[in-house]
Amino acid sequence: MTGPPRARPGAASDGRDDADVITQSLDEPELFAGLYDRHAPDIHRYAARRLGEGAADDITAETFLIAFRTRGRYDTAHRLARPWLYGIAANLIGKHRRTEVRALKALARTGHDPVAASWSDRSDDRLTVQAPLAGALASLSPGDRHVLLLVAWADLGYQEVADALRIPLGTVRSRLNRARRKVRESLNTDPAFTSAEQELNPSWTN
Repeated sequence: MTGPPRARPGAASDGRDDADVITQSLDEPELFAGLYDRHAPDIHRYAARRLGEGAADDITAETFLIAFRTRGRYDTAHRLARPWLYGIAANLIGKHRRTEVRALKALARTGHDPVAASWSDRSDDRLTVQAPLAGALASLSPGDRHVLLLVAWADLGYQEVADALRIPLGTVRSRLNRARRKVRESLNTDPAFTSAEQELNPSWTN
């Protein structure tokens, strides 16, 4: 027996999309919980990959608190709220950039780190394969790292990244090209390149 059809991304089973929920929540604040239910798991997963599980709980909670407080300024021309939410999360993650870089460098150096280990449910030997990639990511500027990981780990399109970070589309392209080039150069010097490049996603070098 098959289950009910899956709602389209950003749409509730009753057909309301994110913009509808946000607009209606201005009069009925409790409806905003629907937006949390819809997107919190993805935001948490993204934050956990970058900062670890403990920080991800706080990032996710604060992301939706800020979203709730500022929902009156949301541009309803954007029917899907994912870029908006990822943009808030990225800004919060940016405040922890020293923690992120420290964890990446530790992973690159030792092949294991308590914070980095919580990014994914993988064994220690898999984390050892991640080490060269971690070093490459640590070498990126915060802006380049944001763009690369929003594309690779949050699966946002270029325009969505531009909307999330409030930067021009051309800036997204230039940052992404620069980040890809730097990561390729770093990984090409390491024998684990073939495995490490898959840690982002199969198409990150496109």
